[in-house]
Amino acid sequence: MHTTASTRGASPRPTARRRSYRWRVVDIVVASVIGVASGLVFWVWNLTYSPLSTPLEALLPGAQSLVGGVWLFAGVLGGLIVRKPGAALFTELVAATVSALVGTQWGPLTLVSGLVQGLGAEIVFAAFLYANYRVYVAVLAGAGAGLAMGINDSILWYPGASGAFHTIYIVCGVIGGAIVAGLLSWLLARALARTGALNRFASGREAAARS
Repeated sequence: MHTTASTRGASPRPTARRRSYRWRVVDIVVASVIGVASGLVFWVWNLTYSPLSTPLEALLPGAQSLVGGVWLFAGVLGGLIVRKPGAALFTELVAATVSALVGTQWGPLTLVSGLVQGLGAEIVFAAFLYANYRVYVAVLAGAGAGLAMGINDSILWYPGASGAFHTIYIVCGVIGGAIVAGLLSWLLARALARTGALNRFASGREAAARS
């Protein structure tokens, strides 16, 4: 008697591994570590960004937001590594909280910025259903965070500025976010994955499969 795959006792065909969006303990720990480390970077940048932003502002008012991308990378990096819903928002908000606790000239409004900027990146990852983490998605996530920063800062810190200033500020924020928070975070995530430090994450397994 001939047997087929449908006969009783035949080995089942392998199925694709189902993606899980549930947060594990390791996800929470790593996202928190990324957020805390990024918050310390934010704090240092709070103290040192003026030498770069002041000449840009003098050259073209509003262009100072080009350097704002440094405050946006936490969310994008966390989203690229953890790859779970809420990762970008969580890491950016943790980073903003650490920056505020250590001390910042913007006080509690730093938390508002972290929330808005994290949402900007989170929305982009969600738009790709948390299933695509290629470089262009990272760049778009950085741009999304930059757009959120530009709009938020325009409302909070420059309410009386001209329309031209707001336009320049928002556009430059998008550019800075795309390059610094997007592209550089993607490169950093790849570099970390290649070391084997991310083997418990899909980002690390992808890097191992490519090597």
